[in-house]
Amino acid sequence: MKATKWRIFLTMVLVLILTLSFSGCTVGKGKVAVIRLSGIIASSSEDGLLTTAGISPKLVRDYLGKAESDGGVKAVVLRINSPGGSAAASQEIALEVRRFKEETGKPVVISMGDVAASGGYYISAYADKIVANPGTLTGSIGVISHFIYIEGLLEKLGLELETIKTGRHKDMGIWPLTEEQRQIMQDITDDLYEQFVAAVAEGRGLPVVEVRQLATGQLYTGGQALDLGLVDNLGGLDTAIDLAASLAGISIPEIEEYSPPTSFFGGLLGGLSPPSLLPLSEDELLFLRMLEGWQGIPRY
Repeated sequence: MKATKWRIFLTMVLVLILTLSFSGCTVGKGKVAVIRLSGIIASSSEDGLLTTAGISPKLVRDYLGKAESDGGVKAVVLRINSPGGSAAASQEIALEVRRFKEETGKPVVISMGDVAASGGYYISAYADKIVANPGTLTGSIGVISHFIYIEGLLEKLGLELETIKTGRHKDMGIWPLTEEQRQIMQDITDDLYEQFVAAVAEGRGLPVVEVRQLATGQLYTGGQALDLGLVDNLGGLDTAIDLAASLAGISIPEIEEYSPPTSFFGGLLGGLSPPSLLPLSEDELLFLRMLEGWQGIPRY
């Protein structure tokens, strides 16, 4: 009788093993998609003459859409290097990250590079986990606007600017702000600041009052951010990949890196794009883009 039970048991085990083998079971296996996001955050990285290889909602949406449609991808790591940028674009990207993880069930882990500050932190806030290097610069939770007045330059060049407008504040920022206009901009800045604080509190599961105390606009090192609850772990990209794999139940992760699309000019120039021909820093490009049309727009 006992021998019969053992034969039945062994037969069941053998059938299970064969079933798993022939079904191509991949228990403990799966892909971790690594998506590199670098540069200034803007609504479109292709707007205007001064194109930049930055971070746009469309770029992130396309990347996450690819990871969503690939059944083999079980988790995503976003490798972020960004000093921030457009407030609205940062919000759109952050909500896309939240939508992706909630609708797909695939964990999202942030790997911070040299800097993930202001808008760079905003787009990280809704991830399942955030990993930073001890020397990463992050935080800078706040809002800033710049106004450049060109009246003196026009005078030196012998040029005059005539404005025809409807609405008494329509030319706000072209000429030095009045006290009333300065208060308008301060109110806008304060509202965007509260939106930033609320997003970090929600994404990180922290009390709003605690986040507000941290949201002085200052930068924190990765080590400081860990102590303050702004990040979860210290380490590099490999640490983030291992953490993402663990959250997805993957013991043997296959790494798949998503490459940025090659632009038309990049194809003609063998991988180079027009910005790479200009020896300008990101701050200089930001300044020039302000002149191009970002004048007075609050940004994270």
